Amino acid sequence: MAGHSQFKNIMFRKGAQDKKRARIFSRLGREITVAAKSGLPDPDSNPRLRTAIAAARAENMPKDNIERAIQKSQSADEASLEEIRYEGFGPGGVSVIVEAMTDNRNRTASEVRAAFQKNGGNFGETGSVSYQFDRIGSIQYPASVADADRMLEVVIESGADDCVSGPDGHQISCDPASLHEVAAVLEAQFGDPESTALIWKPQITVPVGADDAPGLLKMLAAIDESDDVQNIYANYEIDDAIMEQLAV
Repeated sequence: MAGHSQFKNIMFRKGAQDKKRARIFSRLGREITVAAKSGLPDPDSNPRLRTAIAAARAENMPKDNIERAIQKSQSADEASLEEIRYEGFGPGGVSVIVEAMTDNRNRTASEVRAAFQKNGGNFGETGSVSYQFDRIGSIQYPASVADADRMLEVVIESGADDCVSGPDGHQISCDPASLHEVAAVLEAQFGDPESTALIWKPQITVPVGADDAPGLLKMLAAIDESDDVQNIYANYEIDDAIMEQLAV
């Protein structure tokens, strides 16, 4: 299993710069509701729902919130949420994928398009950048659960494709179809992970210099401001020294 770089620079997570619990719980709740509606409202029989609940627990979402989100999926009065993927380019030639859930496609498209265009980016057609990414299952554990050798041993046993271990933790990658089976093996050995999700992993990353980094991060933050946006993925790589300068 060849090592790859950690994912700290490829996924602009919801609320990454200023986490607000309410927004995070709202995003997680929408995913749980849609997952429960797309199949059975029983996580034992619905792999997507199991993944959504695991993600919610990793963020310490209260059990009552999780149960309410599942109940919403069974209510005829609830507005139907549509899953949409947007694609485009940011400053520095960075490719960006935006996943959203919305009850108003026009509103969400307008918000995301404006965030791209007002911050030096270009809003693209579906498929314009996703071919540069792979859809994979991703499981993350803190470094403290095991050393690299022990983690790799269990990862191989689980049937996962790759494992990258370092000071920031363990990043396990697998085929999307086997995510739940791989997660079950790991959870039996190490307990609940920090996250379990299907993500877009870039095939290559694009180095972004000091001139383009501020504009790129501003654009990603603007996209993230839309309440309908669930996840943002981008293939950028910014040097730590530049990030430190931006933080000053």
